[in-house]
Amino acid sequence: MGSEADNYPRKQFFHNNNLYFMLKMLFLLIFTNLVTIFIFSSLPFSLSSSNTPHTHLFLHQETISHLLQELNSTKSKLFDSYSLIADLHHKINTTNFLVRDLVIGITHERKPSLPVDEEADVFGIPPPTASLSDELKLAILPHKLPLGYSPRMASDEIYPPVGAACLRFQKELAQYMTYDIGGECPMDDVFAQKLLLKGCEPLPRRRCHPKSPIGYVEPTPFPDSLWATPPDTSIIWDTYTCKSYQCLIDRKNFPGTVDCKDCFDLQGREKRRWLYDRGLDYGLDQVLQTKPVGSIRIGLDIGGGSGTFAARMRERNITIITSSMNLDGPFNSFIASRGLIPIHVSISQRLPFFENTLDIVHSMHILSNWIPDAMLEFALYDIYRVLRPGGLFWLDHFFCQGPQLNQTYAPMFDRIGFTKLRWNVGKKVDRGVDKNEWYLSALLEKPMT
Repeated sequence: MGSEADNYPRKQFFHNNNLYFMLKMLFLLIFTNLVTIFIFSSLPFSLSSSNTPHTHLFLHQETISHLLQELNSTKSKLFDSYSLIADLHHKINTTNFLVRDLVIGITHERKPSLPVDEEADVFGIPPPTASLSDELKLAILPHKLPLGYSPRMASDEIYPPVGAACLRFQKELAQYMTYDIGGECPMDDVFAQKLLLKGCEPLPRRRCHPKSPIGYVEPTPFPDSLWATPPDTSIIWDTYTCKSYQCLIDRKNFPGTVDCKDCFDLQGREKRRWLYDRGLDYGLDQVLQTKPVGSIRIGLDIGGGSGTFAARMRERNITIITSSMNLDGPFNSFIASRGLIPIHVSISQRLPFFENTLDIVHSMHILSNWIPDAMLEFALYDIYRVLRPGGLFWLDHFFCQGPQLNQTYAPMFDRIGFTKLRWNVGKKVDRGVDKNEWYLSALLEKPMT
């Protein structure tokens, strides 16, 4: 093969020939276009000798003027066409929106209507009956969005967030929603909580005012409120067996099984909780030492009784929200009187926190074998969901029967994916050794990755 220098004259020759050919083609293109314009745009004229050169010049000028006028007219018509096309495009889009809304409306109107005793959705939940009161319909049935279809929601209507199980208890639900609009709500706290515990959670909103305590006084200032018993005038006692806080404090001295029997005695066992670390009883400071100082800031106590865990954490500048039920005692009101945050939700409710947000979740006694296995596993996964990477789950005195511990619950905790920091098992003997009842306390960590 030749060198680059040997090939240069040949390349230069082909380059010159290509350039000459391109110029030739350009000249022919221009020439043919000019001839075409001349032939098709010239006005007819005679070739007789009477047509002088001045006449030819005048005719050509007239022809060019005529062409320019035609061109301007065509340009104006073209702009008009563009405007018309844009207007048509806008009308087509508007029509599409109208057709879509019409189809949505027709779809809702043409839903199959079956007899009430035959109609049920895929979950087996009966539909609302025609006998529902207007107030109940407003509370649980869908509402059209005032601005129409929302792409963000992918819907033109919104459903109030009422628990699906509410429709299984329509008679009770109707009773709950019977009141004077704008008036005082019925004193039905116990009735409402039973509905909630059966799965009707959340309950529908109501348009009435709760009864206010007579002689209400301002709460005890913080931080003294953490360990102060509030005045009896701070709550309504109608729905509870006890009619004073002193009665709640004293009931630990009387026989009978009562949930959290001594929780209201802030100078008794509550005062000593989580201060010492031994066996099943973990010390609060020892748990916090497993993480960098200051990294535990916010959390949740599930089934936190009267809020003492949150109070102890608050003393360490950690904010804990306490979930609690009012089981024959004003637990939520008592927690609030201590300057802490209560939420009135059951263990069945999805935790109202976004994922990867909480530093710690604690639960004592409430998570136990009384919860169906599938529901318990969902609850544990929900706890895992809301904990941030590296967050702690403090399982405090989980109760179960001996065979259940290794056959059911240990494998369940392994499936969730927590890392075990502490794991202690001890026999529950207060009802007799032969009962084979056990407690499990564990400190579990959500993996960082």
